[in-house]
Amino acid sequence: MEGTFASARPVVLETLAHACSQDASVLKPAEHQLQLWETEPGFYSILTDIFCNHMIDANVRWLAALYCKNGIDRYWRKSAPNAISEEEKEAIKKRLVSDFTEPVPQIATQIAVLIAKISRLDCPHNWNSLLPTLHTAIRCEEQLVQERALLVLHHVTKTLASKRLPPDRKLFEELTQDVFVYMVSLWNSNLNTFFLVAAQHDEAMVPSIDRCKLILKVLRKQVCYGFKQVHKSEEAMNFISNLFPQLDTFLDCRRSLWGHHVMLEKCEHLISSVTKVLLDLLEMHPTSYVHFIKTTLTFVVQYNFTAKGLLFERFTVNCFNLMKQILFSDDYKPRKNNDETCPVTLEANRIITEFFTCDTLSEICRRLVSDYFLLTTDDLTTWDADPEEFCQEEGGDSYKYSLKPCTETLFLTIFKAFRLSLTPILLEMVQAVQGPCDPDNLAAVLRKDAAYNAVGLASFDLFDEIDFDSWLTTHLLQELQIKQKSYRVIRKRVVWLIGQWVGVKMSVSLRPALYEAVIGLLDPNEDLAVRLEAAQTLKTAVDDFEFTTEQLLPYIESLFSLLFRLLKEVRECDTKMHVLHVLSFVIERVGSKIRPYTASLVQYLPLLWKESEEHNMLRCAILTSLIHLVQGYGPESTQLWQFIIPAIAISTDTTQEPYVYLLEDGLELWYVTLINAPLMSPELLKLFHHMPPLLELGTENLRICLKIIQCYVLLGLRDFMQAFSEILASSLLSLMTDIRTEGMVLTLRLVELILKAFPMEGPSVFHALVPGIINSISTGEENCVVMAMHLSLFARILLQNQPFMWSVIQHVASEAGRDTDSLFASLLDTWTDKFDIITQPERRKLNALALASLLTHNHRIVTERFGIIINNLVEVLHDVCRVDEEGNMSDGLVIEQGEIKVSDEQDTQHDLRKHLLSKQDPVHTVCLKSYLMSQLKLCQENVGQAAFDHLMSQVDPEVLSQLQPFCH
Repeated sequence: MEGTFASARPVVLETLAHACSQDASVLKPAEHQLQLWETEPGFYSILTDIFCNHMIDANVRWLAALYCKNGIDRYWRKSAPNAISEEEKEAIKKRLVSDFTEPVPQIATQIAVLIAKISRLDCPHNWNSLLPTLHTAIRCEEQLVQERALLVLHHVTKTLASKRLPPDRKLFEELTQDVFVYMVSLWNSNLNTFFLVAAQHDEAMVPSIDRCKLILKVLRKQVCYGFKQVHKSEEAMNFISNLFPQLDTFLDCRRSLWGHHVMLEKCEHLISSVTKVLLDLLEMHPTSYVHFIKTTLTFVVQYNFTAKGLLFERFTVNCFNLMKQILFSDDYKPRKNNDETCPVTLEANRIITEFFTCDTLSEICRRLVSDYFLLTTDDLTTWDADPEEFCQEEGGDSYKYSLKPCTETLFLTIFKAFRLSLTPILLEMVQAVQGPCDPDNLAAVLRKDAAYNAVGLASFDLFDEIDFDSWLTTHLLQELQIKQKSYRVIRKRVVWLIGQWVGVKMSVSLRPALYEAVIGLLDPNEDLAVRLEAAQTLKTAVDDFEFTTEQLLPYIESLFSLLFRLLKEVRECDTKMHVLHVLSFVIERVGSKIRPYTASLVQYLPLLWKESEEHNMLRCAILTSLIHLVQGYGPESTQLWQFIIPAIAISTDTTQEPYVYLLEDGLELWYVTLINAPLMSPELLKLFHHMPPLLELGTENLRICLKIIQCYVLLGLRDFMQAFSEILASSLLSLMTDIRTEGMVLTLRLVELILKAFPMEGPSVFHALVPGIINSISTGEENCVVMAMHLSLFARILLQNQPFMWSVIQHVASEAGRDTDSLFASLLDTWTDKFDIITQPERRKLNALALASLLTHNHRIVTERFGIIINNLVEVLHDVCRVDEEGNMSDGLVIEQGEIKVSDEQDTQHDLRKHLLSKQDPVHTVCLKSYLMSQLKLCQENVGQAAFDHLMSQVDPEVLSQLQPFCH
């Protein structure tokens, strides 16, 4: 394409035009062809030529710019596959800054972003002409050229400011020095133009504001990232100082623009942008901002806590964040020892302390509560029209960035900073609204709601000031009995308030009163928003550490019935999720006692699952509820399997899209289903086909996947191993080729369980794994934790299936071209040398039993190491043997028949299966002391007394003396 630039251009142009078509039969082939050209030399030069040609259709040019921008992401770096050549890159860069007269704003923005992407990679060393060219263009008297150059400069500045390496930061500081003074002068001149046309309500005001916004965006990045210490730059400090009087003028202009909606909105946006400059500077340069603390606080109070307050939301939010950030900043808080506090911090603290007088604090607190905490007309309209939407707005993501939560955060910040001064004021405000008010007096209802809101938010700080038990019993519970519709505001607030205080200061004896209140508020005739708040308070109460099941049980039937009715009644997915979470919490805390009350929910969940096919987050909530239901039902959860097993199948099927969202909860449900299962079913067994692909996904869910496989091994036993042993062995071996130590140990523990459950057949299942274990032991090149596991697996196979182990040792020796005795000797040397890295008592005893099993082998490799073997065995005897009060010695790890008792409440079916397996394990059935004595006696009989005495002479005398007590 590069050699035929002129002939290729019309073809690319035509293809781009087809790619803009609404006809899929034309669009798809064009998109495919453009994709094929992505790596062709010259393609991006042609695209640049097309989108820079103002005579071509705007849609085609916009698409050309988009393709070029995406190509730069992929192919601009020198190291990229099919990288764009240096010659083509130079031609593109030259063309991009040759003209700043793009007439279409959307295309101009695409080009600006494209230039910024290149600047991140090439500026300044490989594109040193970019910034001088932009600086010249922004000085141009032609308005369009200046605006387009400013747009490019904004995106380039934003990109370069985001680079954080020290050389990049130094470079940005140097670039700022070159142009900052001119940008400030440009800002001031454009502001003067704006103020002039704004006074006349001239239509020229709109482009004037747009230019001011662009200039300010550049200055914002330059001030925050272009100076190491802003306070050492006179120009920067003057620019910031002037923003405050400029804001005053902006706000005066705003008042004059009522009725001019477009101009008003743009003016408000510019005012918010100015306050964001202050916010960023305060965050990035708190030391420099000390000079502006008093001015900022004065400004915030003047425009938000006087008669001028409540201007417009974005401005108020930014103002509140400025005040909050000043109070919250660690840079402005002195240390306990003032001698260690820097002078700047002391100065900041002095300014803050002097500003927040008692009168100022009182006014701020009163206005926050009585003005900003009040529910608005819009709030009440939304509540009337759609209570679910009203509740979602209060807890949704957008709520976090709106005025109300910002107000609450500022209130808490101020209250914590000046608690002693503000506590009497807040208590006075609450006292003023104490007692039931006239339900028809909406203003009084809203004032009470606001005061209660403040007390709830500050509950932790009012712990010693309010007797909440008395307040609850004498006032709050009575207010819940006032059922007029307008009083729903107070009922909702009171039950929220109880939820705020329940974990702070509320007697356990009052929990029954709380549950009765919640039952009353969950009544179907109650307002829906009140019912949802009551459900949330119940969740808070049952999640508290002082919760007791016994207190809840008398009310559980009513509560569960009402919550279930609420779940069926609400329409929105988010609300259903909320109610389901409450039900899940109740089920989890009550445990098995919940069974009599869940029949309706169990019947409803399959229907809800079917209805929520397009709502994966709701399905996650259903899975969570099922997890708690299975835990509550225990072995009786088999009655839920008809629904649960298909739900697990959908959640864990990697060929289906929903698994991305449902996998974590689906695996947890799968696990709790298995640990509570009393028996294996064909459906459960079939479900295991989903496991191998899950193991291929990596280690994120490895732990629970391995726990699920453990459950299958113990639950399915021979049926499971016959069906899946080969697949399982293959999957685990593949997994261990690329896994960290923790994952390796977890996998080896699973292998250990299988060997324990199938002592004779198990080694054959993992025949491909055993040679690797032998090699790692013989070389000793292994992580200690992994080595301890390898030694334990080696010991278990040797103890339980010696013929298999000897055959593998011979095979490994043959493969390595080694003598079998030589390999066995290195194995035994590593084993006895590394014995102490095995720390778990059961595994130490297992290894000791396996070592003891070798004593009867009249083999040179064993007899030469007789002393060190006995030494290790005596150490383990000390670990496991216990002497009772009568002086009798016993093996502490041997489990007597009938010793294990399983509690229905505490132990699952899986726990029972593990206990039963342990009762069959040599570690828990064979007494090490007795076994060692019998092995020594057999050894003596095999080799004769003289040879045996010679062997015993190899044992250290101290070890022999320690062995003596165990011989009786």
